[in-house]
Order: sequence, then structure tokens, then C-alpha cells
Amino acid sequence: MNLSLLARRRLLPTLAAAALVGWLAACSRGDDAGPAKPAAPFKSIDITGADYAQVLELPDAEGKPRTLAEFKGKVVVLFFGFTQCPDVCPTTLAELAAVKQQLGADGARVVPVFVTVDPERDTPVVLKAYVGNFGPDFVALHGSPDQIKAVAKAFKIFYAKVPGKTESSYTIDHTARSYVYDTRGRLRLATRHGMGAEALASDLKQLLAEKG
Repeated sequence: MNLSLLARRRLLPTLAAAALVGWLAACSRGDDAGPAKPAAPFKSIDITGADYAQVLELPDAEGKPRTLAEFKGKVVVLFFGFTQCPDVCPTTLAELAAVKQQLGADGARVVPVFVTVDPERDTPVVLKAYVGNFGPDFVALHGSPDQIKAVAKAFKIFYAKVPGKTESSYTIDHTARSYVYDTRGRLRLATRHGMGAEALASDLKQLLAEKG
């Protein structure tokens, strides 16, 4: 047999073993050499890049105009509801209060914003007292019926009066989700009603930890 051919055959296993060792070494380097570990998936619905629910300008309970842009540097959780709501609204706001508590010091970087869909009954005085039950930094926004209608449309929020026994005892059917904006003011998540404080806290913690 040709000696050079025999030498090459003997050399091949050695080269293969060397390549395997190199591959294993690269694997062992993990985070140092490979790509960054992807972030855990959100528990809420990820709507990053959505082109709606971008602009909000309504007065708060003190009459001061508020916008989403002023909350940059914090995570905003925006919810539409009404103060006489029997279940969904108080449950959602109480959950947000629990989330802020779970986050500890980072809870101060979460701003719950409540927009009324019942401008006829939810006066500034009523709104201020209502959100104050859940936390001193909860923000309540209101407006004229036409303003609320326009904002709800821009944010893809449904609401409709359901007649009661009297003209003033109506209730309101409305969308139960919340929107979450990151510290750069970008719309990121739509929450599922009833997902629980622990799941929401996990999502908000992840957003608060993001860089830039």
C-alpha cells in the first residue's frame, strides 16, 4: 500500500478527535462565546410593534392634562373601566396594587392609569376617591363623552351602556384587558383579565430589567 495513503488514513481519526474536542470546548464556553440567552416569554400577550394605542391626552382628576410620554422611565399599566363596575374593575386595580407591593422598591416604577368609560357619572371627585382606595400613585383620567369615545376607538376598547331599572342605574360592558408600556413608552403587552398578580409581576419585572 502506498505509504503516504496509509499515513493519511492514520491521521484522519486524530483530526476528527481534535475537531470534536474543539467543538466540545466551544460548547462549554456557553454564554461567553455563544449568543445571549433569550428572555423568558411573557405571560401576557406580546403586542410589541402594534400601531394602535399610541397617543393619549386626557385630564386627570385634578384637571391636569396627562400624556403617556410623561411616564417614560416607568412601566405604565393602562386600564379602561368605570367606578361603579361591580367586579372586573376593582379586581383589576386591586391586582395592580398587589403587583406593586410584590415588586418591592421597583413597584414605585409602575404607574397604573385608569381611564373612565363612564364620563357622565365618573366626575373628577369620584375618580380621585375611587383610585385612591388602591394606591396614592394611581392615576385617573376622564374627559367628555366625545373625548372618551375617540380615545377608546384609538385604543381598540369596546364599551356600551346596559340599561338598568332607572336612567341612572345603567351598567357598562367593556373590554377587560390592560395595556402595558415599557420604560421607553412603547406599547408591549396586553394582559389577560384574571391572569393573577404573580404572573403580571413577572412580566413587569422583565420589562423593568430591560436595558435602554
